[in-house]
Amino acid sequence: MVTAADVQDRDGGIALLATLFGLFPFLRKLFADGAYDGPVFRGALAGIQPRLETEIVKRSDRKKGFVVLPKRWIVERSIAWLNRCRRLAKDWENLNRNALGFLVLASIRLMLRKLCNPS
Repeated sequence: MVTAADVQDRDGGIALLATLFGLFPFLRKLFADGAYDGPVFRGALAGIQPRLETEIVKRSDRKKGFVVLPKRWIVERSIAWLNRCRRLAKDWENLNRNALGFLVLASIRLMLRKLCNPS
């Protein structure tokens, strides 16, 4: 799902989850970062999918420098793989549907590479 730049992650996340759980009602756990922590997100999520357990992955304030956070590295790795596509390196699209189309094409390319080169 691609939204305008002025849409907060929390609000876009609720809209995304509202569409996803119609397609994937079997999902039971959601990992999210600190931006999704709070009563607004929890309340909206409880209205959409009450059985979904949410785990907020937070940074440690005590540790300095780079620290690998549990489960968050999966998202960061996936975004890094998608950013290898030159078309996605800069935001050139005027319409959200065009940006979403190129993101889908990049995801298909990534999955085909993983399937064809399993090493």
